[in-house]
Amino acid sequence: MSASINTNVASMLAMQNLSRTQSELTTTQARISTGQKVSSAKDNGAIYAIAQNMRGSSIALNSVRESLQRGQSSVDVALAAGETISELLNQMKEKALSASDTQLNTTSRSAMNADYVALRDQITKAVNNANFNGFNLLQGSTNLAALADETGTSKITVAVQSLVLGGGNVTVTNTSTVSNQATVAAQLTLVNGSIKNVALALAKLGSGSKSLATHLSFVNKLQDAIDAGIGNIVDADLAKESAKIQALQTKQQLGFQALSIANQGPSSLLSLFR
Repeated sequence: MSASINTNVASMLAMQNLSRTQSELTTTQARISTGQKVSSAKDNGAIYAIAQNMRGSSIALNSVRESLQRGQSSVDVALAAGETISELLNQMKEKALSASDTQLNTTSRSAMNADYVALRDQITKAVNNANFNGFNLLQGSTNLAALADETGTSKITVAVQSLVLGGGNVTVTNTSTVSNQATVAAQLTLVNGSIKNVALALAKLGSGSKSLATHLSFVNKLQDAIDAGIGNIVDADLAKESAKIQALQTKQQLGFQALSIANQGPSSLLSLFR
């Protein structure tokens, strides 16, 4: 093997090995500090792209969850008001039935009618106050449509159940009274029909609330599964990286020593000229 002071092959090889060790050490330190083995596209372009797409899906599901939760709240408010209306109708039935008694005098009938009218008007107040975030499932014609997936094309719909006076469900009108014997029988028919209709409307709202809750639970699990999947492909094994960094640090120290020894090679040529 020829000796040269211009080209120190041993030093070049030692430097290459040391540079490679330092590069691996930098990578391992980055993994430990970030907790990820793929934290940027330069680490692994394909895996980074997959992870970013999955992160987009996970973030989009936050909007789906919020939409479902708002929908649940709207339905719950409607159910609370609907249950109140059902109870008011039961009380109106009691008043109408009492007003059908032919033994009542004028004063008593007027008192019964005043109670009946007060209960009737309370239905309107309950309907008007069944709002959540500006949405009311007990009046109007706009159905609730909550987001069901990240594309925004799939929806979970809960139909409006109108409980306004004189509507399809509450057939009692805003002018209904039991002020005289002649109207009592008709009012009892309207109230009984309204009680049955409201019970059915509440059942439909209850089913809608259950559908929203079930899908919300699914979305939560789906989001957790996606997040776990992202972690599986980008997260670093910290126990493994911790062991590796100790080995690389030892290797780095040995590399420095090897480079130092290789750099002393040219000076040994001086002994040939003594």
